[in-house]
Amino acid sequence: MTDRHVGLIVPSSNLTMETELPRMLRDREALFPEDRFVFHSSRMRMRHVTPEQLREMNAQTGRAARELADARPDVVASACLVAIMAQGPGHHCAAEAEIAEVLRAQGAAAPVVSSAGALLDGIAALGARRVALVTPYMKELTALVTAYLEDAGVEVVDALSLEVPDNLAVARLDPEALLEHWRRLDLRRADALVLSACVQMPSLAAIQPVEDAAGLPVLSAATATAYRVLGALSLPPHVPAAGRLLSGELPAATARHANQSAP
Repeated sequence: MTDRHVGLIVPSSNLTMETELPRMLRDREALFPEDRFVFHSSRMRMRHVTPEQLREMNAQTGRAARELADARPDVVASACLVAIMAQGPGHHCAAEAEIAEVLRAQGAAAPVVSSAGALLDGIAALGARRVALVTPYMKELTALVTAYLEDAGVEVVDALSLEVPDNLAVARLDPEALLEHWRRLDLRRADALVLSACVQMPSLAAIQPVEDAAGLPVLSAATATAYRVLGALSLPPHVPAAGRLLSGELPAATARHANQSAP
């Protein structure tokens, strides 16, 4: 057996990424028992999903990366999609490079992924050019996410904002509600559905049921991050009942939109 050490940089109010990503990778152990995963987290202060608090949180990235370096992770995932996307198109490349440089300076070089870059890579891996998405954000932040995706060549055909500004409240949203929320979207031109464009909004339990009902590939920021993490570790991207992206039918992530931060 091989222990894979996964470092997570998360908002201080995060309750979901540290449950959904470990759950996916531990479910994967039923298929690949030789690969085990150990998780290490470093937190950046953020309570409300506002542009001001997102900027303040991003300023803590270097400190969080230095703390993770002490655990000598095999891969590091920066897990707050909107904090990166709110800084402007393509910012995930700079954010991943910043973390990678801090790790190298601490003698802990490791590949770095971000949920923002991972979502783009997941969409590309599915061969999708047009998506619809659900976010927990206020409409102004959803507009920033839409602009970010469209700058990368992904057309957003429809978007639903649940308008929940408090990050703890986002974590408490019922994933079962997504079984109905997606039906409010116009999917006629969509190639794929992003059921949660936020690693804090729980969605894992709804991914496969919605994919089965919608007849479209369904992914989330969390499943896309798992896809990129597995690719960075050179492991098959196969997690049971987590949508087509993690079905094992697609090749491993090639970081199409990511900064090449591996050592």
